[in-house]
Amino acid sequence: MILLLAAASVALARPAIDPRPGIVRVRLDTSGGPILLALDARRAPATTANFLKYVDDGRFDGITFYRAARGKADPRRGFVQAGIRQDAKRILPSFPFEPTSKTGIRHLDATISMARGDDPASAGGNFVLTVGPTPQMNARPDYKGYAAFGRVIGGMDVVKRILALPSGGGFDAMKGQMILRPVLIRRAVRLDGTPKPTGLPKVWLMMPRRG
Repeated sequence: MILLLAAASVALARPAIDPRPGIVRVRLDTSGGPILLALDARRAPATTANFLKYVDDGRFDGITFYRAARGKADPRRGFVQAGIRQDAKRILPSFPFEPTSKTGIRHLDATISMARGDDPASAGGNFVLTVGPTPQMNARPDYKGYAAFGRVIGGMDVVKRILALPSGGGFDAMKGQMILRPVLIRRAVRLDGTPKPTGLPKVWLMMPRRG
């Protein structure tokens, strides 16, 4: 078992297949194992560019997967959520909202999508990974939906384990969904192209930690 896990980690650390044009791969090194993402910069350019800014700046380093939203009918399906939460020290300016009706990227199994509040423009530093199709997140004539912008192409076993973690607390839409022991993202790494840091001050590194 240990050897198999080690081999999987190496495979994700050094992907052997080059991505298709317009696809940018990002690896999340988490305390539960690596997760490999393929972001669609061709169909969702603004959303992908925003995510890569967080990656290239190191704004996702040290954040957590903090939410596990399991389906009532089938708790093996749902989504997990990670990001900066409401940390104003890490947040970047808003960007144009790209609904599924514009990009054509649907919320299928293993989709990465931006989390947001009531205002679509509130998407930014928080994201979800789906386990099973979540068509309720797609845009409809009377509903803007969420901005899907890529897929999980490695480490779905890690995502499923996160979804199954004990949870509780929270309120409103997140009631009972806060992971009791959040999963740390030690580092987010761009695997394709040249990193383009924003050059903005890394305020979260300058502020002393409490506790």
